[in-house]
Amino acid sequence: MRVRFRAAAAVTVVMMSLTLAMSVAAQKEMHMHMVHAKGSFDIKMTPAEPTDFEKANDITRVTSDKTWHGDFEGVSHGEMITGSTASTGSMAYVAIERMTGKLNGRQGSFTFSHRATMMKGDAPSAGELSVTVVPNSGTGELTGLTGSLIIHIDAQGKHTWTFDYSLP
Repeated sequence: MRVRFRAAAAVTVVMMSLTLAMSVAAQKEMHMHMVHAKGSFDIKMTPAEPTDFEKANDITRVTSDKTWHGDFEGVSHGEMITGSTASTGSMAYVAIERMTGKLNGRQGSFTFSHRATMMKGDAPSAGELSVTVVPNSGTGELTGLTGSLIIHIDAQGKHTWTFDYSLP
């Protein structure tokens, strides 16, 4: 009887410890709230020398260098691959972009992952665009950063952005 009681008591203590640990994690999660940042960027895109595969399949590779202004002040360097289908006018791109600078005064770096689809001739807002922070890519004071970015392009080609993010 004593052995059963001790085993039950030990299980109860372990369960209470797990519940407390989960509660602390939940409280930390609740303290993370979304912050809204915005600004603009200047971009320089440089086409890469195409491979035979890229030439045969309407695929283009470019590098990008951006200077960011606003709530994020810094630079980024990325690589983009675009593809299109001439017969339907569909287009898509994927990209990886490494950001370095200050986000609302917090110094560090992180990586964005881009994915987009659109039709030729449509306004940029007509397609689908997803730009998200790569999990666990933040460094320095941006460690733990999560969030997603929206890129806006006006009629004159000026790029602005909004970024909803969380930091621990």
